[in-house]
Amino acid sequence: MHAPQQRDWAALRDRIVAWGRELGFAAVGVADTDLAAEEARLLDWLGRGRHGEMDYMARHGTRRSRPGDLVAGTIRVITARIDYWPAEARDARAVLADPHLGYVSRYATGRDYHRVMRTRLQRLAERIAAEVGPFGFRVFADSAPVMEVALAAKAGTGWRGKHTLLLTREGSLFFLGELYTDLPLPPTAPATAHCGTCSACIDACPTGAIVAPYRLDARRCISYLTIELRGPIPDALKPAIGNRIYGCDDCQLACPWNRYAATAALPDFARARHGLDGATLVELAAWTREDFARRTEGSAIRRIGWPKWLSNVAVALGNAPSSPAVVAALRSRADEREPLVREAVAWALARHGARAA
Repeated sequence: MHAPQQRDWAALRDRIVAWGRELGFAAVGVADTDLAAEEARLLDWLGRGRHGEMDYMARHGTRRSRPGDLVAGTIRVITARIDYWPAEARDARAVLADPHLGYVSRYATGRDYHRVMRTRLQRLAERIAAEVGPFGFRVFADSAPVMEVALAAKAGTGWRGKHTLLLTREGSLFFLGELYTDLPLPPTAPATAHCGTCSACIDACPTGAIVAPYRLDARRCISYLTIELRGPIPDALKPAIGNRIYGCDDCQLACPWNRYAATAALPDFARARHGLDGATLVELAAWTREDFARRTEGSAIRRIGWPKWLSNVAVALGNAPSSPAVVAALRSRADEREPLVREAVAWALARHGARAA
């Protein structure tokens, strides 16, 4: 990385925060790179196998908790967040309460946040370079082994909630991104935690994935099961999936701080695209591969692929009230070539058969 010249770094930090606001970030902060305490927590989590099949978590090892090992020369991390809750979307609780509809986590109903976050962080880096000249940096948006929540908490843009997500007095409905840099900026002050004795997020988890305050077992988390898990969802957990076909928002919907959450300021996230805020499961089961490709274009959903998407829809149909339309939708997919889909459809049809009996 480039060795920066001497200057008023505190003043530059304050200008960076202001520039970030101008670019649409809800908050910007600066953290140092000492994550020793978080590294111990990470290694314990991996040792317990709570990362499930996310082998990359173990493969990256301590590069995740040592920013200087990931990007040589890094001494500070500029962290930023962008609000994503879509104002123009069907009510989340109402969709979850209707078993005929498919629920998509609200972060995924807008544009792919990876691109939006990277683009704006790159603009921030260019603005800094215009001020200080060439400097060392690298942009991340959930795209590398980065301890996003830990760094954001150190930077004071929030605190770690009991659901393990970053939490603020304005809730937790935002994306995080980072600029690793060699600029010796003074860190911003960390925030005070305000979860108190509240356990709403823990109590709300449909699968009991939050096994203790600040402890998540990904193997039970619906977001993991519907997005990261490549194989079938375990039968014991399928009923608890309900109508959630991509991700889960239950712990966040239950959090009292999210009563004060801001809706998305950027048009990329302000509205749900392609009707994914509450389409019927029967309608979604009728999608072709081409429909999936077209209606998830520019969306984070696309990365799970058509077979995983269709298998998630089949599980949700298995949890839906029995009806001729539901059973017909499942039977229309019973001979799909992908084993993942056939397994989910067979489970769902058997579940409806048991109800009929």
